[in-house]
Amino acid sequence: MASVKIRNVEKSFGALKVIHGVNIDVEDHEFVVLVGPSGCGKSTLLRMIAGLETISGGEIVIGDKVVNNVPPRDRDIAMVFQNYALYPHMSIFDNMGFSLKLRKRPKPEIEAKVMEAADILNLQPYLDRSPAQLSGGQRQRVAMGRALVRDAQVFLFDEPLSNLDAKLRVVMRTEIKALHQRLKTTSVYVTHDQIEAMTMADRIVVMNAGRVEQIGAPLELYDSPANLFVAGFLGSPSMNFIKGRFRREGDQAHLLCDDGTALPVPAASTAWNDKTVVLGVRPEHLNLAADGQGIAATVDVVEPTGANIEVFVELAGERVCAVFSERHPFRPGEKIALGWDIDKVHLFDAATGRRI
Repeated sequence: MASVKIRNVEKSFGALKVIHGVNIDVEDHEFVVLVGPSGCGKSTLLRMIAGLETISGGEIVIGDKVVNNVPPRDRDIAMVFQNYALYPHMSIFDNMGFSLKLRKRPKPEIEAKVMEAADILNLQPYLDRSPAQLSGGQRQRVAMGRALVRDAQVFLFDEPLSNLDAKLRVVMRTEIKALHQRLKTTSVYVTHDQIEAMTMADRIVVMNAGRVEQIGAPLELYDSPANLFVAGFLGSPSMNFIKGRFRREGDQAHLLCDDGTALPVPAASTAWNDKTVVLGVRPEHLNLAADGQGIAATVDVVEPTGANIEVFVELAGERVCAVFSERHPFRPGEKIALGWDIDKVHLFDAATGRRI
C-alpha cells in the first residue's frame, strides 16, 4: 500500500474555481473519509486522485511519485463507483477478473485472485450468475471484489452506498469497515452522509465550497468542531445554535438572548463582553432540570425513535432539539425546564463562525 499526499491542489472549470488550495495527507493503511454537502468538491477531488480529472494547480503524490500527469491506468489505484459499473453480459466471475484479463495475466492467477476476493466477500455461490440476478448489496460487493483482485496501492470509493436502501447501507458500511480492518488498504472514501463518515473513518475531512474546514478523528471533530459549519454538519440531530450577547462577571458567564433570557455558558475571555456570539449545544447534552432551576422551555413536537425520544422545544426564542433515552410522557404545549453541562457547551464567533 502507499500514502496519498494532496498539496495545494486547485481545480477550475474555466473561470469557475471549485477547489481552493486543498492540503490532505492520507497515511499508509489509513481509511480517510471526505464528507460534505453536495457541490463541496469532494467527488471532484477524488476524481483528481484517480486521474479522471486534470489538476489546475498543486500536486498529488501517491507513494513517492507525483502523479499529476500520470494516466489513471498507471496510478495503481482501484475505484468503486456509486453505480457499480458492472458488465451486464458477463458473469460475476468474469466481471471480477476482467481487469486482470485486460492485463493478460495468466488464467491460474486470475482464478486464484477472483476466488480469494469471492471468499473474502462471501460471493462464492454467485460467481456463475449475471449482475441482474443479484441484489443491490451483492452487486456492490462484486464491485468491491473487482477492485480487490487488482492489489492496488490505494482504494477510492465514490459514494458506493448511495443507491442502497437504509438497512442495507448499515450492513454494507460495516462490511467495508471490517474489510479495511482485515486488509489494511489505504482508502479514500467520499460520502455526503455524516453517519457513514463517523462510523467508518480513521480520520474525516470535512469540506465546504471547495475548501477543507477541519480534519481529524471522528470523535475529535464531533466533540471539538472548529467552526459553526462542522458543528452543524456532524451529528444527527444536528447541534442546536442560539445567538446572543456574551456577558462575563468574575468566573460566571451567560448569553443574553433577544428575548431577555440569560443562558449559562463557558467563561470565555472578557474581551468578548457585549459581542455577539453563538451558543452551540448538542441535543443529547440537554437534560431535564428541577422546576425553577433550569431554563424554561415549551414542548412543540415529540418524535419517538425507539431507542430515544427527540423533543423539539421553544427555548429563548429559538427552536431547540433535545434527545432523551428515558421515555418521558411529554405533550405539545407542556412547560418543562432544561439544563446542560457547561463543559459540553461551545461558543462561536458570530462574525467568523470560528469556535471561541
